[in-house]
Amino acid sequence: MQISELGPLLPELIIASLGLVLLIVEAFLIKRKEIVAALALLGTFAAFYSLTYTSFGPAFSDMFISDGYGVFFKIIFFVNLILSILMSVRYLKTEDSFHGEYYCLLVFATCGMMIMASAGNMVTLYLGLELMALSTYVLAGFNRHDSKSTEAAIKYFLTGGFSTALLLYGIALMYGVTGSMDLKAIAVYIAEHNVRENPMSTIALVLMASAFAFKIAAVPFHMWAPDVYEGAPTPVTAFMSIGPKAAGFAVLGRVFLYTFAQLAPDWTTMLIALSILTMCVGNVMALVQTNIKRMLAYSSIAHAGYALIGIIAATPEGMSASMNYLLIYMFMNIGAFSVILLLNTKDFKGLEISDYAGLAKAHPIVGAAMLIFMFSLTGIPPMAGFVGKFYVFMSAVRSGYMWLAVLAVIFSVISAFFYLRIVMYMYMKEPEREVELAHSNALGVSLGVAAAFVLLIGIAPQRFLEFAKATVRTLYF
Repeated sequence: MQISELGPLLPELIIASLGLVLLIVEAFLIKRKEIVAALALLGTFAAFYSLTYTSFGPAFSDMFISDGYGVFFKIIFFVNLILSILMSVRYLKTEDSFHGEYYCLLVFATCGMMIMASAGNMVTLYLGLELMALSTYVLAGFNRHDSKSTEAAIKYFLTGGFSTALLLYGIALMYGVTGSMDLKAIAVYIAEHNVRENPMSTIALVLMASAFAFKIAAVPFHMWAPDVYEGAPTPVTAFMSIGPKAAGFAVLGRVFLYTFAQLAPDWTTMLIALSILTMCVGNVMALVQTNIKRMLAYSSIAHAGYALIGIIAATPEGMSASMNYLLIYMFMNIGAFSVILLLNTKDFKGLEISDYAGLAKAHPIVGAAMLIFMFSLTGIPPMAGFVGKFYVFMSAVRSGYMWLAVLAVIFSVISAFFYLRIVMYMYMKEPEREVELAHSNALGVSLGVAAAFVLLIGIAPQRFLEFAKATVRTLYF
């Protein structure tokens, strides 16, 4: 190995080193909890900034690929990590559950996501996925004195282990068909040989699609999401609802749109079924939820169905639309969870939808922020959520899937009921009790950043769209 090969891995090296440093520092600063969080933030900003100096190209015999496509997803991972750290500071203090390894696990999970986004080999993909998954299993059960948190971790671990087995079986079968683990070599073999007639390739596709569907919480591989989202610590729920989902879509794009491009007629049929089921179950089940975290869990499932439409289009335009949608979804969801955390105090958790009655009257600014996020999740202009859905649906129309876009619009209309129900509670109901907000500058920053970007992307989306299109072109070489 030459030192020049480390250039494409600069952000990953910094973020992995940060995790190790935090693990050591925490042992000496156990009484100075804020310093650990501040160090985690500084290290994350340094890794984020290093993206501008990262050299593009393959490394380690094409096992790792640094390109614009990977950089786009790494931006999502870094912003998600920064905002999750800001959201966690107050929460850990309120719940009296600070342990320094909490931030280490967030960092290592992010490192795994980054490796997944730049994987050029099935082995690298698997290593990144396991680093991310093992870290999030522990994070889900971090409130070890809370039975719901423990239950969430066990359920996530068991179902996650099952999905990993599916992925490994799929990789093994694809290796048996093509004789390679390298994504580019597999793509070349599939282009030169008629592997569609080999039933092993179809089985491998089904197994791998099922494993990735678990990571993005697509139906029928979604059964873990509602219980895990409800039981996990709220900042962890926000982190998990974005990072692993975006990592799953990054892999879907690189593996299916590039490596399995010649097998598109097979995998598009599977993904269409997954997308319709996911939008249907996510939106319908969200209608009957009374717990806001469970509602956002089913909402997250539904949004995975919308984002899948861009993959189904099987075009650079469709993939860039999905990427832009994930970026927008990150700000919408982080903002919604920031409002939930503002209501979380020692005596009040604010996890029931009825708890938001009269919030806009008691706290107008927080109510207005939640209004922005609910409108955006619904897809009401001029919020960013409308822009995200519009371009995803248009990519389906241009690829000949008009009927799928119409179905997606219908399900989006259904979603208005449970999103706007929260708005109705905030603005049209009288408060049942006086709600005090948690005093936290860090939470205020995460809320402000999320609201600002939801409005900015909604009003002036062109620059973000062009950036997504420019980065996705590097996937098609």
